Amino acid sequence: MTEETPGTGENAEQPDVPSGATDDAAPKSAEPSAQEGPAAPAGDASKASAQDAGLTAQLDQVRSALSERTADLQRLQAEYQNYRRRVERDRVTVKEIAVANLLTELLPILDDVGRAREHGELVGGFKSVAESLETVSAKLGLQQFGKEGEPFDPTIHEALMHSYAPDVTETTCVAILQPGYKIGDRTIRPARVAVAEPQPGAQSGASETADAPEADAEKESGGPDEG
Repeated sequence: MTEETPGTGENAEQPDVPSGATDDAAPKSAEPSAQEGPAAPAGDASKASAQDAGLTAQLDQVRSALSERTADLQRLQAEYQNYRRRVERDRVTVKEIAVANLLTELLPILDDVGRAREHGELVGGFKSVAESLETVSAKLGLQQFGKEGEPFDPTIHEALMHSYAPDVTETTCVAILQPGYKIGDRTIRPARVAVAEPQPGAQSGASETADAPEADAEKESGGPDEG
């Protein structure tokens, strides 16, 4: 009769293995870390660079177009301002010419009013109308000039008579035959005057008279001093 060794038979009980021992003993496979993202391919980086370059080129084109439009707008604004100034200047010039033409047509009437005033005929209703006409003409800028005794100026005076006078030292207006008129700085009719000039020998005689006291003073002092 043979003895059976415990645990060597087919029905021998296997030793208890604690749960999880097999999992701990098994080697762990290397898994990629969840924190590490997938590496970007080189093709994607080049594609992003190309997109950036394209956007930069488009931005440069937009900036260039904006600069051109801004320059065009500034040029148009300057041209418009010049046009406005030119139109305003032309409008003022046309107005001045129209007023000057109107007042030029009224000058003979104003001359008649002046002659009537000198002869004492400016009375009654005629006087009122004449004064109203002169007031309106003055409001339009008409100015009368020309007075006796003022120096002759060929730019605003027209000499109709000429004479010599011992009491003048330069060519002088001694009589106003017809007054002159101007609008601002523009003369629309020169004053027609009679002028008088100094007598030809008056200046030489005046200079000799001025030198005579000096000569008498030299004689009294015994002549000029000798060195």
